[in-house]
Amino acid sequence: MRFNIITRKLLLSVSSAAMLGVAATPAMADDHGKKMAIEKVSEVSAMQEKNNSILQTWKGPYDGVPAWNEVKVADFPNAFQVVMDRVKSDINAVRDNPAPATFENFTLPMELAGNAADEVFSIWGVHSSNLSNAEVRKIQGEWMPKVSAFFNELTLDPKLLEKTKTVYENRMSANLNAQQLRLVERNYEQLVRNGALLKGEDKEKLIALNTELAKAFNEFSNKVLADEETYIYLTDKADLAGLPASFVASIKGAAEAQEKKGWALKNTRSVMQPFLQNSTRRDLREIVYNAYINRGDNGDANDTNATIAKILKLRADRAKVLGFKTHAHYRMADTMAKEPEAAMELMMKVWPAAIGRVKEEVADMQAVADAEGAKIIIAPWDYRFYSEKVRKAKYDLDEAEIKPYFKLDNMVDAMFDAGGKLYGMEFNENTGTVPVFDPEVRTFEVKRGDKVIGLFYLDNFAREGKRSGAWMTTYRSQHDLGGKNRYVLASNNNNFVKGGDGQPTLISLDDASTLFHEFGHALHFLNYDITYPGLAGTPRDFVEYPSQVNENWLLTRYILDNYAKHAETGEPMPQALVDKINKSKTFNEGFSTVEYLSSAIVDMMLHNRETPVTDPDAFERETLNKIDMPKEIVMRHRLPHFNHLFSSDSYSAGYYSYLWSETMDADTWAAFEEAGNVWDKETAERFRSVILATGNETDRKEAYRKFRGRDPEVKYILKKRGFPVPGETK
Repeated sequence: MRFNIITRKLLLSVSSAAMLGVAATPAMADDHGKKMAIEKVSEVSAMQEKNNSILQTWKGPYDGVPAWNEVKVADFPNAFQVVMDRVKSDINAVRDNPAPATFENFTLPMELAGNAADEVFSIWGVHSSNLSNAEVRKIQGEWMPKVSAFFNELTLDPKLLEKTKTVYENRMSANLNAQQLRLVERNYEQLVRNGALLKGEDKEKLIALNTELAKAFNEFSNKVLADEETYIYLTDKADLAGLPASFVASIKGAAEAQEKKGWALKNTRSVMQPFLQNSTRRDLREIVYNAYINRGDNGDANDTNATIAKILKLRADRAKVLGFKTHAHYRMADTMAKEPEAAMELMMKVWPAAIGRVKEEVADMQAVADAEGAKIIIAPWDYRFYSEKVRKAKYDLDEAEIKPYFKLDNMVDAMFDAGGKLYGMEFNENTGTVPVFDPEVRTFEVKRGDKVIGLFYLDNFAREGKRSGAWMTTYRSQHDLGGKNRYVLASNNNNFVKGGDGQPTLISLDDASTLFHEFGHALHFLNYDITYPGLAGTPRDFVEYPSQVNENWLLTRYILDNYAKHAETGEPMPQALVDKINKSKTFNEGFSTVEYLSSAIVDMMLHNRETPVTDPDAFERETLNKIDMPKEIVMRHRLPHFNHLFSSDSYSAGYYSYLWSETMDADTWAAFEEAGNVWDKETAERFRSVILATGNETDRKEAYRKFRGRDPEVKYILKKRGFPVPGETK
């Protein structure tokens, strides 16, 4: 149903909404006075709506684009009140139709009901994720619970359930096509799964639990963001030992932006990782490392452990009310895996090989440290530093040698070219012709053949108020319902550290993979060709699949030869270096797999239990000990700052989905390789038409089987990571 889509957008953008009520009017002594008061309130409300910068109709090309330059944050409260009123009015008009409910008079108009919310929530999502400040956070904290309650009440409306159930029960005699039948069945199943059958006290309890969860999510997000906005300041040139010039320039720029002397290290991954890789100052590596991994876990006002415990208790209570054994069972009911045991089975097939590889990697690093006379035992803050030394020793390759070839602007051109070669798409820059929310955001018109299909926004750089990590979102998505061509408005958001002093922005190989990954999400949505918006969102353990597949084309010879140009000489990456990169593809896979997979395993074990955890720190330690976590590595996301799990429900009991998706990704890449050309147009078109274009119009397992002719095989992900495949010899 339409409002289910709206609710997902609200949560995925870490957004909230607000309402500004007109001051309560004292009771009047007569009806005339009451009438005058009501008219006055209506007049004020109408005036607020007319003057609200956020409620204005989107104008300009592509059937209208957001007027980012006109948005006033103070207008969000009134905007959300108005839009909630509109959504309720739209839905009630459909709900209250006296005619017996059918696909035509109920399901179809419900798909379009609530369109008014899309644009407002899209604008809010950018402000809460890309442009956050104290004013935004105040609105977020104050009103998210009210918006959550509003959409919960819509979901639990018994009249809507009754009509949805009527259409569902009559579906087999309604002459529906396959897509319509799937839509009807999913609408009913989603309502039931989310508590629509609840009554009385249970219904009220569910609304209260979801409202409290909304408060806790906001509390968690703000605490983590506060810790990420702290800095470590360097004032002595000796503190810069080993750091590349481009990185030094960027952290100097960060200090200057704050009117500080020296160099500023922000407490984010995009700063931590290159510092730990390159700094020869072990004492400083330890400081930077500990600051990063202890975000949200310092026993101060930003400590999140109590908030996590609160969230876990609320989730366990909600699962019980909804009739599920655990939160994991509730969240996985609409996934490809279906059950926690299926996800754990896949993870534990990979885990032993991963920790076995880590032991080999640590031994290699310890040998280097011993040979250098370092007299240390490899610690977590040493791993990235010494792995670079091993890489250089084993493959005559280090990150500093690779990075000059990955100029950000060139890699952006590369990802666009790849999209064109695979799917016939064209990206033409038109920055300056449409409004943007930050001066550094670039825009591109997207075409397939002669047809314009959308607009792509690219927000690449880290800044104050922007949440960490990388993500993709749409401000408008494609669907054909209503008979109007809808231009897709899609965006990618990264946190690259901008080059300083006019120098080009150079990114690491990992950053380049992130660039291609997020663009894979954008390609997924830009290739949509669906009819019903209710069949747009895919299962959580499918979402990352198209984006992970897209990473594979980064290291193809075509991309490297044409776009990996040295920042100073302009010369393309020499074949000798390409060969070294290819030989080292599986280097450090033990580290990257354990870092990720430990987070996914802890997530599943945390949520696949009936009794909620009360001490997250202790649970994390005990669980890692139980699975033999190597002491030289920390989880990619420790629980105290695990935004995927605790800033919303989105990835809770779902972080395994990256591995699930990567299993399909590795199997899919094998299909391209088997075609004899990884740019094979027939394979690419089959992937586009069967996987990308269809959204959730068909069961995703069946879609994969149609594309590949079978289920994905685990052996390809093991091979991709350089791990031994059971039953196969090298």
